Amino acid sequence: MGNSKEAALDVGISATPTSLDFAGIVELEGKRTSGVYTKRPMAIVRGREARVWDVEGKEYIDCVGGQGAANLGHANPVVAQAIAEQAQVLISCPEMFYNDRRAALEEKLTALAEMPRVFLCNSGTEAVEAALKFARLATGRTEIVAAMRGFHGRTFGALSATWEKKYREPFEPLVPGFSHIPYNDIQALQSAVSGQTAAVILEVVQGEGGVTPGTVEFLRRAEEVCRENGALLILDEVQTGFGRTGKMFAFQHYGLQPDLLCLAKSIAGGLPMGATLIGERLGEIPPQVHGSTFGGNPLACAASLAALDYLQTQDLPAKAAELGEEFIQNLRQIQSPLVREVRGLGLMVGIELKQKVTPYLQALMVQGVLALPAGLTVMRFLPPLVISREELHQVVKVVRVVLG
Repeated sequence: MGNSKEAALDVGISATPTSLDFAGIVELEGKRTSGVYTKRPMAIVRGREARVWDVEGKEYIDCVGGQGAANLGHANPVVAQAIAEQAQVLISCPEMFYNDRRAALEEKLTALAEMPRVFLCNSGTEAVEAALKFARLATGRTEIVAAMRGFHGRTFGALSATWEKKYREPFEPLVPGFSHIPYNDIQALQSAVSGQTAAVILEVVQGEGGVTPGTVEFLRRAEEVCRENGALLILDEVQTGFGRTGKMFAFQHYGLQPDLLCLAKSIAGGLPMGATLIGERLGEIPPQVHGSTFGGNPLACAASLAALDYLQTQDLPAKAAELGEEFIQNLRQIQSPLVREVRGLGLMVGIELKQKVTPYLQALMVQGVLALPAGLTVMRFLPPLVISREELHQVVKVVRVVLG
């Protein structure tokens, strides 16, 4: 890879990572994969910014965006260069040793969130697991209040906070002490939190639950109720963090101050990484109560530093706010008997349909647009924040055709 931005872009455009055709990829992966994923009938082999190409050369506008991990777009040259340079210096360095890249990233993250400490890990579910453990440790309590339709991950603690039965039931009994209340229901929240509650865990905008923003009243009351009862407020911003909703973190729209903040997905420009930010109310955390072999490795830290710098220098949160508002308004102008509601925040957008969404996602794909479900009836759009206004206009045109 060359040292210039142009050279990095050239690599991203011209390189073909496989000699296999589509049938060969399907045959090989079909034999060896675990089987836990439902596959779409396509094989993505390269990407640039907000577009991806399949093995047959067809181009798509990507509104899946790595399920929220590709906020900076695909093959971002700044992140790619940081990874390449760091890989030649030091890839692995466990937290039993100090490290320059880790120290710089910890300083950066805590300043952005205005929280004093951070635990680095490798994914969103790990960030949630750490938050749950720290909350129980700090309070000496075991009960956790979560929200219906919330999604927090698939490991046992995070899965216990997740609401959807299809994820939970095959693995029960889960971790005890978890309860779920209706999202945005203040009365239910107040009734559920008590002197036995260690923490309340909420998404600021529910992603898997239908792209549903929290109300100002509900989220602010959640913070107040936690303070009143000696509980901690955990905000899961795995999907909403790093500019997605129009601010660096979604909680900044609401004037909140979480006690624990869970981050991942786009934190390192698409490289696997997670983080749990820790607030003042937790006090000191004893050594060796938690850990991670790969957490805070120099490679991921270098990628994250480059990603955060790019987010800020390009002012991508502001771009997400501007384009997201326009995108939502344009989608709301689509006249279709299929549409129940269009909602979202920034470039996290959902269209709730009156029918199951899968056939319409398939139709979008045929027309060159990739999108996600959010439950059975919601079409979810998580485009890279580098997407252009013209590309979003094209997405609206395709949606209009598909829902017409």
